Amino acid sequence: MKFRFILLTALVVAFSAVMAIALDLRDVTYTSKGGGKVIFSHKQHIRQKGINNNCKTCHDTIFSMKKRVTYTMADMDKGKSCGACHGKNAFSLKDCARCHKVKDVIFQVKATGPTRFSHNVHLPATPTCGTCHPALYPTGPTKPVTMAEMGKGKSCGACHNGKKAFSLDKCTTCHPVKEISFQVKETGPTPFSHKKHIEMYQCGDCHTKLFAAGHNKRVTMAEMEKGKSCGACHNSKDAFSVADCSKCHAVKDVEFKVKGAGDAKFSHKVHMSLYKCSDCHSRIYPQGKKKSKPVSMQAMEEGKSCGACHDGKTAFTVREDCLKCHPNM
Repeated sequence: MKFRFILLTALVVAFSAVMAIALDLRDVTYTSKGGGKVIFSHKQHIRQKGINNNCKTCHDTIFSMKKRVTYTMADMDKGKSCGACHGKNAFSLKDCARCHKVKDVIFQVKATGPTRFSHNVHLPATPTCGTCHPALYPTGPTKPVTMAEMGKGKSCGACHNGKKAFSLDKCTTCHPVKEISFQVKETGPTPFSHKKHIEMYQCGDCHTKLFAAGHNKRVTMAEMEKGKSCGACHNSKDAFSVADCSKCHAVKDVEFKVKGAGDAKFSHKVHMSLYKCSDCHSRIYPQGKKKSKPVSMQAMEEGKSCGACHDGKTAFTVREDCLKCHPNM
């Protein structure tokens, strides 16, 4: 009799296992309001210790197969639904990312461009999602928070205060910076290197005291010489002077087509070793694509154009040594 009972029990267990395998065990996808999609795997759960291929462990004792009831995380904390096992016989409900799929969040920041928040980077440092949700952020879409508000401890500023995590003034850790090319009509594209400048200064040294984050109004060289824009630092004390034009503005040799006397080449490199850009521009020559009017040798002899310096005193005279400028005569 005892043997028959053991055999019968074994058959029931075996039958339950066969029935469980025979059933179409599908993954169930739950859509939560703030935590995205949650996938429940029947195949993964039914093999666990305590269930042992016995569907009745959960149905209908924990989950009704007839009624689809929605449970909150608060309900689960009280032992309902998933909470019947998770936190007692399985991993804690606080390990949110094991069930709720997390992804990077892209914030569209008008002034600095797209800013990425990585859950995968933050989770190892703060494995308990409750550290941020909903204490700092509601799950789901969040209202924009200004840097000023973060500086007062809101949003990212709750941790990024220089103590718990890097300070908010380490802007480039979160906000991407790029090289900027200013289209200057007179001198052509003028590059500004963020990479070079942030090695020496903090973002707050320039933004927003000197430059608004994002697009800025054009500032003239005359304004820079009075301390505005680049001129706030490039004053020959804190950094090289704005008068050292070639450090930012690209210069090249100029070829003059001279009919009858051979082409003449003007070397910026040779002249800049002797003079400042302002010695010639725009007192003698206009800048950029606006071409200077042709000047005759007679006019040069009277002190115009090249003749302003090439007078036999400041530099060799235009009346002699013609091959120095016209090598193909």
